[in-house]
Amino acid sequence: MNKPTQKPGSTFARAWEIISQDASIPPEEKKSILKLIQVLLESRERSRASGANGDDETMSITQEVISKHSLMTTVKHQANELDALKRISLNLTSSLDFQTVLDAVVTEAMGLVKNANSAHIFLYEHGMLDFGASLHSDGTRNKAFSTPRPGGLTYLVAKNGKQILVEDMQAHPLYKGSPTNWRGSIIGIPLKFKDEIVGVMNLSRTVTGHFSRSEIRLIGLLADQAAVAIYNASLYKRITQMANTDSVTGLPNRRALDERLQEEWIYASRMGLEFAVVMMDLDGFKAVNDNFGHNVGDELLYSLFNFLAQKMRSSDFLARYGGDELTLVMRNTGIDAAQAVTEKVIELMNEYRFIYPEERNIKLGITAGIAIYPSHAQTPSDLLRAADAALYHAKKYHRGKYAIAKGATGSLSPLKLKKTEHEE
Repeated sequence: MNKPTQKPGSTFARAWEIISQDASIPPEEKKSILKLIQVLLESRERSRASGANGDDETMSITQEVISKHSLMTTVKHQANELDALKRISLNLTSSLDFQTVLDAVVTEAMGLVKNANSAHIFLYEHGMLDFGASLHSDGTRNKAFSTPRPGGLTYLVAKNGKQILVEDMQAHPLYKGSPTNWRGSIIGIPLKFKDEIVGVMNLSRTVTGHFSRSEIRLIGLLADQAAVAIYNASLYKRITQMANTDSVTGLPNRRALDERLQEEWIYASRMGLEFAVVMMDLDGFKAVNDNFGHNVGDELLYSLFNFLAQKMRSSDFLARYGGDELTLVMRNTGIDAAQAVTEKVIELMNEYRFIYPEERNIKLGITAGIAIYPSHAQTPSDLLRAADAALYHAKKYHRGKYAIAKGATGSLSPLKLKKTEHEE
């Protein structure tokens, strides 16, 4: 801001000196304050009847204006903070989806400070940090810039539960040996819910120096809201997982299967792809319950079903349909690939071992029915019924094999029965 052109010693020049020396006033606002003082001085000059001291009068007017400006600035900041808090609360409580909540937190964080470079959230559980979400100034989302170091800022915040502010990463011992492009300042905030650390939020800037009191207040408010939202979303996720998990085997249950079938049907319909459903029944299981009781039967189901689940591809979905039945859903899978996988599952029974009480042994096997979308059915429920009907016929005519469902407009009988290599 340029010095006013009024002659030295004038009241306005004196006011300019007072304003220019006040570091609490942002430079961009000093000009507007001076204009206001000039108007007041001109008004006072016209109505002044006494010979009051000019410097005293200038000081009085200037300080009064500055005082009023400081009050208005404070009120404005508080109003902005209330608006930000309201927006944060609405955004963080609008969803219980875990990733949606995390993404909302980092988005809000980036808007709270000037020169924001990136915002990261790491989730903290059992003494370990896991990446949750991130947002960079270039718009890149959910890409971690590094793994938290045991002695680094993120772990220190998580373990101590206290905020850490680093004004210059290049000069701070916490960042000794860090990449040369790690520049600017960063603040680490613990995300606490009922004295429990649920995560850490890091917010970095491209510039060095301290964060303003207003920025730190807003970051703290966001952290408090974020901790509650993360805890609630995490709780909802666990409850949902429990509702979709079979209590005996730990595999997805019938409810989860129905949801997955719906998802696969929507995806396959949109992309013009096939997907396979294989219904499987465990042969010989009734003898286990009859000879050893249901507790041993449950142990066997848990052991065997998880043994099979570990052999599946990561893209496959294996669920307990009920009793001793399993359902396998395979994305983008036609009849040839479905037969190959089913044959492999049947053969895996030769590798499985279970220790029965009293050193007795019961021979187990698997019978299966295969149905392919859209060849055998047009809807998820019809596809499941087609696979189930194929399984029923396979069990009736010959156990230990698989059958393929007929087309959607044809009958299921007669079925094509496939022998395993052990029966050739």
